[in-house]
This record gives sequence, C-alpha cells and structure tokens, in this order.
Amino acid sequence: MEEKNTQIATFANGCFWCTEAVFNRVEGVINVVSGYTGGFIKNPAYREICTGNTGHAEGIQIYFDNTKISFLELLEIFFATHDPTTLNRQGHDVGSQYRSAIFYNTEIQKNEAEAFIAHLNMENVFNAPIVTEVTALDVFYNAGIEHQQYYERNKENSYCQFVIHPKIKKINTYYKDKLKVKII
Repeated sequence: MEEKNTQIATFANGCFWCTEAVFNRVEGVINVVSGYTGGFIKNPAYREICTGNTGHAEGIQIYFDNTKISFLELLEIFFATHDPTTLNRQGHDVGSQYRSAIFYNTEIQKNEAEAFIAHLNMENVFNAPIVTEVTALDVFYNAGIEHQQYYERNKENSYCQFVIHPKIKKINTYYKDKLKVKII
C-alpha cells in the first residue's frame, strides 16, 4: 500500500476502548489509536480526562487506506455503533469526555460529516436530533499503552463483555462485508 492512500479520521463516541475495538475489525483500517482531543490543556493524563474538566473527549484516530474504505463508510459505522443523540453520554458513561464528535482533518471530511448528519436527521434515522459536534482537529494526544488494544487484551473483563462485545456482534451482523475478521 502506498502512503498517499493513507488518511486519518478522528472520532469520539464514548469510551475509546469500545470504538477502537469496533474499527480495528474494519477492512481498510490500518491502525487505530486511542487518545484524547478537543480540550484546553496540554498533555492531559487519563485521570484528568476522567474528571470531565479538561474539555477533552476520549477519541480514536483511525489510519485507513482510502482505496479500501472511504471516510463516508467510516462515518456510517461510527453512527451505527453509538447513540449520537445523547449529549455527553454513552450508556452509563456520562460526561463531556464521552461526547459524540467528529474532529475533521480536511474540509472534505467536514463537508462529508455535515452532509451525512443532515441526511440522517432528514430521514429521521434516530428518534431524536443528532448532537454530534463537527470540529476541526487541533491536537490528538495518544492515551497510555494500557488503553491501546484494550479489548483484545481484556476480553473477559465484564465491561468488555457487556458493553464492547455487543457492538462487535452488531458490526458482525450489519457490516460483515466490511470486516477483516468475521467472528469475535
């Protein structure tokens, strides 16, 4: 694969352990990195993010081959695997660090994200308006190594079993044609 085909998408949609596990299974995704973005302090630590006082969201950066999967297809999976209608909340995870957000890297990503959200709202895909923010990416801080590939290393953990596992089952059901591996 040539480097010119590699692009980066930056999403926040709840706990980064969940989103990383989902997108790591998608064909065309080269790498997923968990981290923090959208805040106002430099080099935040996980314990600071957990307070919700830094303005950062738990997010992921997805390195993908745009000849195998498009940004638009990633957006489709993004919206299908979380609730974009709840402000600062995903399930039992509550706080601005769990908000739904797209941090765009290019004007094309911004336009595609805004158009996709408008389409979803117009078609009433969700039972409430989408609150996902669309913001220019400023800086992305990688989370510590203990947060990278969390699901892969902790599948028996109860959080993984009850929160992440159902998301993976969902993409196995609805997006099997886009997955690297078809089973959990």
